[in-house]
Amino acid sequence: MVLIAHIMGSLYGLLAVVFGAFGAHALKKSLNEQQLKSFETGVKYQMYHAILLLVLGFNFNLETALERFMIYCFIIGIFLFSFSIYGLSISAAKGRKIRILGPITPLGGLLLVIGWALLLYSFIQNLV
Repeated sequence: MVLIAHIMGSLYGLLAVVFGAFGAHALKKSLNEQQLKSFETGVKYQMYHAILLLVLGFNFNLETALERFMIYCFIIGIFLFSFSIYGLSISAAKGRKIRILGPITPLGGLLLVIGWALLLYSFIQNLV
């Protein structure tokens, strides 16, 4: 499980840099200010959580069910949250907004919140 956290953290980090550069250069001309801000939000959240996956992989054994579920919440949450924002921003700029992606973004956000709550719970559990 540690290897999965490291691989996904590295992949998401790499893609965040690529998408950030793509947004800053290639999409700057085709997205309006609000769409560009949304795209950048997706990139930021992706990078923050990519770094988190790497840190968790280095600091936890990721052997308990709670730790595994936490990692899956972050991996799936990143994908649903950030990638749905990318899809919404780009499709809206082309005049064909993919509306089905709208409800996916908050679902991804909810998984990220659950991942953070599980991390908090694991810290509290270690205090007791």
